[in-house]
Amino acid sequence: MKINVNNAEIKISAGDVKQFPRERLPQIVLSGRSNVGKSSMINALLGRKSLARVSSSPGKTVTLNFYDIDGKIIFADLPGYGYARRSRDTKRGFSTLTESYFLKNPSSDLIKLVIQLIDVRIGPTEDDLMMIDFLSKSGLPFIVTATKADKLSPSKLIETVSNIEKTFFSGTDIRVIPFSSVTGQGKQELWKLILKAAE
Repeated sequence: MKINVNNAEIKISAGDVKQFPRERLPQIVLSGRSNVGKSSMINALLGRKSLARVSSSPGKTVTLNFYDIDGKIIFADLPGYGYARRSRDTKRGFSTLTESYFLKNPSSDLIKLVIQLIDVRIGPTEDDLMMIDFLSKSGLPFIVTATKADKLSPSKLIETVSNIEKTFFSGTDIRVIPFSSVTGQGKQELWKLILKAAE
């Protein structure tokens, strides 16, 4: 699949399952806690600075944002989770929207890949592990990326990623892909996986 990443635009910020796109296009999903770098990843993958807005207030994004990439792929940016300042009702609302996307979405058969983001400096949180467990049990194809890789030295990054894989994913085929929206590390590898899944 050839794709012009420069031809990208936000399609809709959906707050309800009725607003989800109905086009028969493969969907690539970004999932992760608030402030893990989902918007920065989208901008980096598309070579843009501000297509996806990077919030200065973690947990502010309460919608599910869909991006049209060259009329061939849709990026679905799930609401961030796990930010402590949210009220219980708001947290429940976020999980309801995310659950609706996976469980009540008429186009759920178009979910071709979930990119699960974790912060390399923190490792998987309890919420991250719950999402990974859900993805594993649901049979949805997913990969795990460790964001903010530029925050660690190359040697420390290798050691940290290895420790995360051994501690949390031993005995599975899950490997962690380091990613940096600053240096572009992991960008090429992610695009290969995205395009392979979309085909």
